[in-house]
Order: sequence, then C-alpha cells, then structure tokens
Amino acid sequence: MAPEVILAMDEGQYEGKVDIWSLGITCIELAERKPPLFNMNAMSALYHIAQNDSPTLQSNDWSDPFRSFVDYCLLKIPQDRPSSGELLRHDFVRRERSPRILIDLIQRTKDAVRELDNLQYRKMKKILYQEKVNGPMGESQEEEEDSEAASCKMNSLGSNHSIPSTSVSTGSQSSSVNSMQEVLDDSCSDMTMMHPQDYSSTLDSSPHTKKDHQYNWDDGIHRPEPRLASCDKSSQAQNYKNQGRFATIKSASLVTKQIHEHEQESELREQMSGYKRMRRQHQKQLIALENKLKAEMDEHRLKLQKEVETQANNAYIDLEKLAKRHAVHSEKEMKTALTDEKKFQQQIVAQQKKELTTFLDNQKKQYKLCKEKIKEEMNEDHSTPKKEKQERLSKHKENMQHSQAEEEAHLLSQQRVFYDRNCRAFKRKVMVKRHDVEQEQIREELNKKKTQKEMEHAMLIRHDESTQELEHRQLKTLQKLRMDLIRLQHQTELENQIEYNNRRERELHRKHVLELRQQPKNLKALELQIKKQFQDTCKVQTKQYKALRHHQMEVTPKAEHKTVLKALKDEQTRKLAILAEQYEQSINEMMASQALRLDEAQEAECQALRQQLQQEMELLNAYQSKIKMQTEAQHEREQQKLEQKVSLRRAHLEQKIEEELVSLQKERTDRIKHLLERQEREIDTFDMESMRLGFGNLGTLDFPKDDYR
Repeated sequence: MAPEVILAMDEGQYEGKVDIWSLGITCIELAERKPPLFNMNAMSALYHIAQNDSPTLQSNDWSDPFRSFVDYCLLKIPQDRPSSGELLRHDFVRRERSPRILIDLIQRTKDAVRELDNLQYRKMKKILYQEKVNGPMGESQEEEEDSEAASCKMNSLGSNHSIPSTSVSTGSQSSSVNSMQEVLDDSCSDMTMMHPQDYSSTLDSSPHTKKDHQYNWDDGIHRPEPRLASCDKSSQAQNYKNQGRFATIKSASLVTKQIHEHEQESELREQMSGYKRMRRQHQKQLIALENKLKAEMDEHRLKLQKEVETQANNAYIDLEKLAKRHAVHSEKEMKTALTDEKKFQQQIVAQQKKELTTFLDNQKKQYKLCKEKIKEEMNEDHSTPKKEKQERLSKHKENMQHSQAEEEAHLLSQQRVFYDRNCRAFKRKVMVKRHDVEQEQIREELNKKKTQKEMEHAMLIRHDESTQELEHRQLKTLQKLRMDLIRLQHQTELENQIEYNNRRERELHRKHVLELRQQPKNLKALELQIKKQFQDTCKVQTKQYKALRHHQMEVTPKAEHKTVLKALKDEQTRKLAILAEQYEQSINEMMASQALRLDEAQEAECQALRQQLQQEMELLNAYQSKIKMQTEAQHEREQQKLEQKVSLRRAHLEQKIEEELVSLQKERTDRIKHLLERQEREIDTFDMESMRLGFGNLGTLDFPKDDYR
C-alpha cells in the first residue's frame, strides 16, 4: 500500500501514482517470493510504511537496472514518482531479453513440480512398504527365537512397547524409513518384480483397501500375494481411476488447519476492513462538520452582508429625506424671501407715496402763501399797471411751479434711489440669509454622513468581532472533533494491536499445547526406534548365542553339555540384562533431553514473540505519538494562521475606517470650502454690481424696525 493511500484515509485524495508503487512492490514480491513487511502485523505494517523509508531489494544478486527500476517505482514522494510513460523508457524495460525466458521459467516450474511429485511418491511408497515389511519381520523373528525363558521374556518386553504403525507420525515414519532404507529398497524391488501390476494397484488403492491389508498383516496371517492376485479386473480399473485423485486427497488435520488459517485471515481482513471503514467514517465526519461550519459561516456572512446593505440603504434613504427636506426648506425660504421682498417694496412705495403726498401738500400750501403774498404786495403797489402785475404774477407762478416741479422731481429721484438701494440691500440680506441656510444645511448633511459613517464603522467592528468569535469557535469545534477521532482511532489501533498480540500468544500457546500433546507420540516413535535397535541387538546376540552353542556342543564332550549350556545361558541372561538396562537408560535420557529441548525451544519462541510484539507495540506508540504531535502542530499552525488572518483583517478594517474618515473629513472641508468660495464669489459679484450701479457699500445699511428680514 502506497504511503499516500494510507494518508488518503484522512485526506481522501490520491493520484494514479499508487499503481506505480504497487508495480515496485510486485517486483519485490516476484524477486523475493514475498512482499515487504510480510511477517509483520497488517496494522503495524501501515505504521511502518507511513513512517519509514521505501522498501528495497534485500539481495545484492540482482542487476543494477532492475534495482534502479524498483527504487524508481518506490519513490516515497508521489510527485517524484515516475509515470507509466517514463517507466517504459527505463533501461530495465528497454533492454534486450531472450524470447525463451517464459518458456524456460515454465519448464523450470514443471521440473520442480515433477521432482516434488516424485519425492512425495517415493515417500508414500516407503511408508506403504514399511507397513508391509513390519508383519513378515515379526513372524521371522518369532520363528528364529528359542523357547527359552529369557528370549520369551525379551519378546514380551518388546511387545509391551509396540504400537500400531498407523499411529506413528510422519516425522517418525521418515526417520524409520531413513534407518531402514536399504532393506526397504531391496524389498520394494523384489515385490515389484514379483507382482508389478498388483503392486501398482496397491499403491493407488483407496484408504479402505490399505486398511484391509494392514488388518491382515497385523492379524499375523501372511497372505498379501493371494489377496493381490485375487483382485478382479473391475477393482483394478477402479484403482486406476482413483490414481488421478490420489494427489488431491487431504487429511482431516490439513483441512482443519486450512480452515483455521482461513478464519484467521478472515479475522485479519475484517479487522483491516473495519479499520479502513472507521478511517473513512472519520473522514466523512470531518468533511460533514467542515461543510456544516462552512454553511454556518456563509449564513453568518450573508446575514452580515444583508445588515450592511440594510444600513447602507437606510443611510441612503435618510440622506435622500434630508436632501428633500433641505430642498423643501430652501424653496420655502425662497418663497418667503420673495414675499418679504414684495412686502418690503410695498412698504417703501407706501412710505414714499405718503412722503410725496405730504410734499405736494406742502408745495400747494407754500404756493398759496406765496401767491397771496405776491397779491398783497401787488395790491399795495398802486403804481404798477395791472397788466404788468398780471405778467409779474404769471411769471412768479411759473417760477414757483417750475421750482416745485424740480423739487418734486428731486424728491422722486431720491425716492427712486432710496427704493433701489434698499431693494438691493434687501436682496443682499436675503442672499446672505440663503448662504447661512446653505451652510447650515451642508453642515447638517455632513454631520449626518459622519454619524452614519460612525454607525457603519461600529457595525463593521461588531461584525468583525462576531466573525472572529465564530471562527475561533468553529476552529475549536473542528479541532476537538479531530482530536476525538484521533483518540478513538488510536484507541482502536491499540485494541486491534492488543487483540493481535493476544491472538498471536494464543496461537503460540495452542502450538505449544499441541507440541506437548504431540510429544508423547514423538517420544513413542523415538522409543520404538530405540526398541527396534534393541531388538536388532537382541537378535544378533541370539544368533551369536546359537552359533556359540552349536560350536560348544561340537567341541565339548557330551557329559559337559549340561554345564556348558547352563554357563552359556547365564552369560546370555547377563548380557540381555545389561542390554535391558542400557535400553531403559537410553529411553530415560532421550525423554529428558527431548523434554528439555522442547521447553527451551518453546521458551525461545515465547521470548522472540514477546520481543516482536513489544517492538510492534513500540512502533505503534511511536506512530501514534508522531500523529498526535503532527496534529497538535497542525492545530497550532491553524490557530496561528487564524490569529494572523484575524489581525490582518482587523488591520485592513481599521485602515479602511481611517481612510474613510479622512476621506469624509476631506469631503467636508472641500464642500464647505467650495460653498464658502461660491458664496463669497456671489457676494463679491453682487457688491461689484451694486458699486457699478452706484449704491456703494450695502453691508452697513440699516433697515427700519418693521422690515421683513
């Protein structure tokens, strides 16, 4: 399994470069007959792959292009790993190779299988002939033995230690076969020459047939040849038919062992599947939480955005209302100014009419007085003719009328100047008042904008604080879930490792119990082997005794035969007793050494298993500690990244607020400045026009108390 596939249990993504890794692992498996980390627990192998370097070829016998090809495929970083196109251009792939490689490999495989079949065939043949030879050997032994008490005693002793041949294990059978190889080969060749067809049928017969033969041999009736010769053609055909299925027959113990191994593999596979399923479930939980938090953040930002838009809309509406109110107020002020101007003009006109009427009345009175005075003077002057008086009176009247007309025209001119000057001054006052209103309105508008901007800034700061709080809470929730899942994962990994350790210990304990149960059988087989050697020695001594007895009978006088026979029998009894003592001592030493050897082997296996499991547990703890440290470092980086993000966003917000305040202040200054400059230009233009019209400085002109300013 490629490292990125293991990491993909958390990250959920990996590319097609994992197949390149699998190709390299397959090359190692083809070269070394097993994949890397084959003897390691599957869970421990995962930790080992994730932490250590890439596997390599253990042997140095392989060619450099092949080693380079494997190392090239097993680059740990996926980005550095080659693609399939790059591998096709590798020297190992492009080199010339013999076209008979596959054919030679197939032939070598066939030869190996044929050699294995021949070995199994010879092994079974030896086992079968060992069973056949055991019967006749026992009978010949009985024929050769004497009826003496010592020989009968030793035969009974040998029969007490004998067991059926079918109960001997494969290992003891192999040792027996090796010890009697020459005798069995000679017997097999003789039996094959005597009955070749029946011998073949016997080898290929079913287990029931072999059981019948064994029963007849153990029964002491030596009749294998008539039974083999009496087999009819149908049984022979059935035996030949069963010959092809002979190699596929499995013992019950082998089937049970395979079932047990399959169950163990199923348990390991189920454990690994459950682990992968748990990792995928954890990844789904993290993705679901991230999506939920993302949706919550999107909803939060949408809510804040709507609030900002609402605030902006309300500010825009308030400014529009203020502008409308200012426009209405300006229009009202303009109408009021026009009305006041008309009233002011009417007031001046009425006053001037009154002054003109008074002036005209005074002129009339003065005209009458002057006329009467002239008439009195003329009446007193009697020397002046009447016509001349009349002329003087008319001329004086004309002079007075002309003087009064000039005075009236002068008055009207003064009134006109006064009217125009006061109307001009009134317009200037209205203009100044309008300027004051404009200044007040623009200040109100700018103050309103400033207030709105301050409210907007306060809202943005509040939004930033709420977003910051939500981000910290979400990060804390995500990190808490990740740590909980990692703790659960580590707990599961630890439980799986403990379960694996317990299973390995149970298997080793079961194996040791089986060895202890099997030990009596092995000891019995070794005891039978020692017994056979003892029996062979006894037979040799018996033959020597018979030969010596026969020789002594020939060379000794008949009168001394009884004494010689008694001495020979005592000597034979003594030697057999020594052999029996040696036999018992050999049995005891063999049992003690085998028990000690078994205890030492089992203790060594237990120690090796404990050391291996301890190393795997330490590897697991190191891996979990590394994962925990990496996760904590990741959380620290995420926290720092969030703090940096929050600080940067707050700095940008404060900079934005500062820039907007500066911009607002600049707008305020510019607008007030432009307004004052425009108003000043209007006043200057108005005053210059007034000066041109000859009204002088109108700023100091006082209005009557009843004016309409």
